[in-house]
Amino acid sequence: MPAHSNQDSVVSFGPFRLFPKSRLLEKEGEPLHVGGRALDILILLAERPGEVVDKRELVKRIWADVNVDEGSLRFHVAALRKVLGDTGKSARYVLNVPGRGYCFVATFAQAPPQVTQASADIVPPRSLPAQLAKMVGREEVIEKISSGLTLYRFMTVVGPGGIGKTAVAVTVGHRRSADFGGRVFFVDFGPLRDASLVATTIATVLGLTVSSEDPTPAILTFLKTGPALLIFDSCEHVLDTLAPLVERIVREAPQLRVLATSRESFRSEGERIFRLFPLDCPPEREGLDAAEVLAYPAAQLFVERIAQSSGPFQLSAEEAPLVAKICRRLDGIALAIELAAGRVNAYGIAGTASLLDSRFSLQWRGRRTAVPRHQTLAAALDWSYDLLPPAESATLRRLSVFAGPFAPEAAAAVASGDGLSTSETLEAIDSLVTKSLIAPSGSRALRYRLLDTTRTYALGKLNELGEVRQFARRHAEHFRDFFERAGADTSTPLPEWLSSYGGELDNVRAALDWAFAPDGDARLGIALTATAVTLWVRLSLFAECRERCRTALAALGDGGEDDRIRMQLLSALGWSLMYGEGRAREARPILETTLELAERLDDKDFRLRALWGLCIDQFNNGQFGKARALADRFASAALKSSDTTDLMLSDRLMAVALHYLGDQDDARQRIDRVNASLHVLETKPKIFPLDLRISTQYFRARILWLQGLADQAQALAATNIEEGRANGHALTFCSVLGQAACPIAFWSGDFDAAERHGAELLEHTERHAIRPWGLWARAFNAAVIARRGDIAAGLPLLREELNRAGDARFLPRFLPLLGELAACFLEAGQIDRGLELIEDILTRCNDRQERWYLPELIRLKGELTLRSPRPSEHAEARFREAIEIALQQGARFLQLRCAVSLARLMIGAGRGAEAQAILDNVCGAFAEGSEIADLRAARELMARLRA
Repeated sequence: MPAHSNQDSVVSFGPFRLFPKSRLLEKEGEPLHVGGRALDILILLAERPGEVVDKRELVKRIWADVNVDEGSLRFHVAALRKVLGDTGKSARYVLNVPGRGYCFVATFAQAPPQVTQASADIVPPRSLPAQLAKMVGREEVIEKISSGLTLYRFMTVVGPGGIGKTAVAVTVGHRRSADFGGRVFFVDFGPLRDASLVATTIATVLGLTVSSEDPTPAILTFLKTGPALLIFDSCEHVLDTLAPLVERIVREAPQLRVLATSRESFRSEGERIFRLFPLDCPPEREGLDAAEVLAYPAAQLFVERIAQSSGPFQLSAEEAPLVAKICRRLDGIALAIELAAGRVNAYGIAGTASLLDSRFSLQWRGRRTAVPRHQTLAAALDWSYDLLPPAESATLRRLSVFAGPFAPEAAAAVASGDGLSTSETLEAIDSLVTKSLIAPSGSRALRYRLLDTTRTYALGKLNELGEVRQFARRHAEHFRDFFERAGADTSTPLPEWLSSYGGELDNVRAALDWAFAPDGDARLGIALTATAVTLWVRLSLFAECRERCRTALAALGDGGEDDRIRMQLLSALGWSLMYGEGRAREARPILETTLELAERLDDKDFRLRALWGLCIDQFNNGQFGKARALADRFASAALKSSDTTDLMLSDRLMAVALHYLGDQDDARQRIDRVNASLHVLETKPKIFPLDLRISTQYFRARILWLQGLADQAQALAATNIEEGRANGHALTFCSVLGQAACPIAFWSGDFDAAERHGAELLEHTERHAIRPWGLWARAFNAAVIARRGDIAAGLPLLREELNRAGDARFLPRFLPLLGELAACFLEAGQIDRGLELIEDILTRCNDRQERWYLPELIRLKGELTLRSPRPSEHAEARFREAIEIALQQGARFLQLRCAVSLARLMIGAGRGAEAQAILDNVCGAFAEGSEIADLRAARELMARLRA
């Protein structure tokens, strides 16, 4: 490409700057809206300053060969003068020379060309289909909508089906992409049949994985991060659900613009409606020549599409009236015109016109209640369909069962057979693409899609011929087999796996909706549900997984011959409850039934899945002794497994159990053993939903911290964050931040980092609607506020967030936050409340064998006791008890913190030598972590004692 291709000479006059190549006029740096014809006039006149340009030349240049009278020219010149403020009383820019033409009389300077360089910061539009090489007859429309998005935050392009709304919106998206930093997102609602999934569909396009029923907070969080343009396409069938959602996101995301296409308006607050009319058609009158016909956009589109499909084409005088007639009979509907043009190569223009006449009679019109142009489009599709060879019409019908884009191999699997070979099917698809009945998808891998109107039409034909059940079944069978293979693909990294399989979510939903409908095949739906579990889990769509599994289980019944698939579905249901809701009361009996079935069927994989799930459920419910017993059972079962990753999972599970039970040294041995084997891990463990490498490291970082290896723990947590981000699994990244990064930063006294990690976690949970971690993040952020010294704000907020968490506060991750609430009571002087709370927490820990945080909780009890009427001996006893427990657990960090509290008490009592000995003993065990808050506090006390 020539180096000057991005250059645009700037014409400056008065307060204005004109960019001819960019077709932009600015006044004092702000863009002005100028009509397309008026801007053409200004550019032409500015090219020849001081020269009178003849009116006939202006008309010929601006309107090509279209016959327009002088009144049209005067109208657009007047519009241009109005924009320029050229009233004739002050500045004069455009002068009318009577009898001759117009002259550009302003004094101007031509600035050097501005070179627009591609910025590395501007990313390509997200999910935006490729734009057409040329939009016929829509330039002014595109310009108005593009400019309108600067003035209005919510615009709807309204018009009948097939008129070109999507093409216009896509072109506007590409044109405005740089203005939004590449954050242009195209959401196609055409494949969507369940309006309750509107918000989930938007979230998916935005790249958000959602595991709750309402992803709206996640969408809002994402959209508040910066300027963005959402293009909502084919909205008419989901308006009742979409309209209030659009009102909300436009209201709450101030930098957002929404451009929608629909056959009817949203009737929403703030909506600006742009009605897209049919392309102008040649009038019905005698004697039209080729030039006159081609002055109208409908004819231009028709001829251009003929040239694209058949090569160079020149409209003759004899054919011009026929083209005019075809365009009129098609009512200027772009899609219908393109369909007709696609047949000219086979039938010629005269033959096409005669066929059109014969097929567009009243008896072929659509529904009586349909709008006329919809009837015309339906008739155009009907006519075009009848012209297809049998192989192509059969292929088009059969492909209508796909929802959204599909791969060539999927098309071949579903549409082949019954007289069509695979090669014939693929050849038919190629032909249908050239006839605009199938469109290539904008994704990197080769994929196709049917336009929504075409798909609806073809599906109707499939139904008329009684073929829906046959090919909907094939569609469901294909994706059952497809996801059975996907589930066995354990070696592909998650981002690549999702790129290969994640795009089929709409097809899975469509297949399941058909399968569980009255005329579907519930048995096939049950099997597809079981194989699709991997997809939902890897997308963190636990809520959808849960509901789909419940539907399948309800359809399964109680027959004993179905025990294996029942086991698979129960396992998925139990895990979706456990990971999606945290403390789900339903999970345990479901997983216990899964285990019973696995034992009965002697299924080793599902025995391990059930034991893992039951163990995690016991963690979530605070039964750590029972969790340890289940971890032992898992270890015994893993020894009999041929999969070496099961032994790694056994060590990881036992490490977590030992960690929570308070045995950090043994936990470290187990987790290090897993870590030492990660380099040979080639496949993803079959039974584990998270990334084993990443999840191993965040627990390893926790254990290292408690053991007093602060530098190693902090470095590992930092690496873990980067790996978690790159991995892309929403739930895994919650654990990366919540299990290690946040608590380690907090314990170290680095409250800037704690605040940063806590804010990121909260935003992440809202974006992906992961409620259990969102509850924790809010409480953690409140604790950070309190620790920064704002007890007045932090204490009530922390108490409120812990109350909001409900039963979730009994999850192990909430234990330190409950301790922080007691510490807040201490700082606020509410000693009795603090003591009452700490006693409740200690009772909980003793009842549940939740010992890992006992030293810190007992230390806090000692600090509260010091401020109570009780003698200081009681506080000293608590501190010594806490030190002893920390020593037994191998938790040097907690031992240090307790020793500092004891030393302060001793110094206050004049027992400096004892305090010095205690601090020397504890601090001498630390070879790293010199900058953490507790070591700094210990060194300060030791310095005071020496002084």
